[in-house]
Amino acid sequence: MRRREFITLFGGVAAWPLAARAQRTNKVWRMGFIAHKHESFYDPLFEGLREYGYEEGRNLVVERRYARGQPERFKEFAAEMVRLNVDVIVVVTTPAALAVMNATKTIPIVHPNAIDPLKSGLIDSLAHPGRNLTGGAQLTAEASAKRLEILKKVVPGLSRAAVLWNSANPALVFSWNETQDAARALGITLQSHEVKEQNDFAAAFAMIGEERPDALLVLQDALAIEHRKEIIDFAIRKRLPSMYNEKEWAAAGGLMSYGENFASMYRRAAYFVDRIFKGAKPADLPVEQAAKFDMILNLRTAKAIGLTVPASILALATDVIE
Repeated sequence: MRRREFITLFGGVAAWPLAARAQRTNKVWRMGFIAHKHESFYDPLFEGLREYGYEEGRNLVVERRYARGQPERFKEFAAEMVRLNVDVIVVVTTPAALAVMNATKTIPIVHPNAIDPLKSGLIDSLAHPGRNLTGGAQLTAEASAKRLEILKKVVPGLSRAAVLWNSANPALVFSWNETQDAARALGITLQSHEVKEQNDFAAAFAMIGEERPDALLVLQDALAIEHRKEIIDFAIRKRLPSMYNEKEWAAAGGLMSYGENFASMYRRAAYFVDRIFKGAKPADLPVEQAAKFDMILNLRTAKAIGLTVPASILALATDVIE
């Protein structure tokens, strides 16, 4: 059920392209794309590129590379993109961005949804990135506090929350620290459960099961997305109220999500690619903070785990799954 657009948390961005802007050139552009696996929220990037006049099979070649649960392959993919001499590389996770930045200082990089890119060392500043990377930014302090605030309102007496996160991702280290700060302010104790590769999840699930926390919070990155289904299934099986970053989790059966609208960030990434194709330098293209946020509730899951969602939280939802 469609509700209302959620509150804008950060500064705005320029409007999306309204019509195709065909390129007056016969050049065929070559774009690298590095991710863990395909996600539906990547599609608006390619829709946006078509609106700017770039179409695969006509004037655009996309070199797609997916790690499929093996993040160590990002280094290999980065080297391959350099050998292919692509015109731009789109990356969808900080480890991939770091691998590419280590491989080249000259090929432009667009990261549509970088987690705290300044703290992660990807850029020098939001206004003047200063390096060969630009794009969109998730600034996690406010969002982390909001997720915990919502979770506390939904779970009466919440005092202990398990946090599942990838400690091998430098960007999530900052997210973890900011989540701890938010938890202390709300009187919530966090139980850290670190995963660095796919083999770590079974042990993390076992430990969470033994500790019996009041709720589960997942700090999202590509590794968590890769294991989305088993994380959601575990939370439902243990009747754990759970909070996630983006709406695909709630749509897949997670209890609720609050975070940046990734589809809009990936559509906006087409703007950066277009500017780079037209000669702009990433160092001079300001990184844009997320502007649109979604809060999604899955009432089917709430019923399955025996949880009643307060009317005050229902009123805030962008979408409700019934």
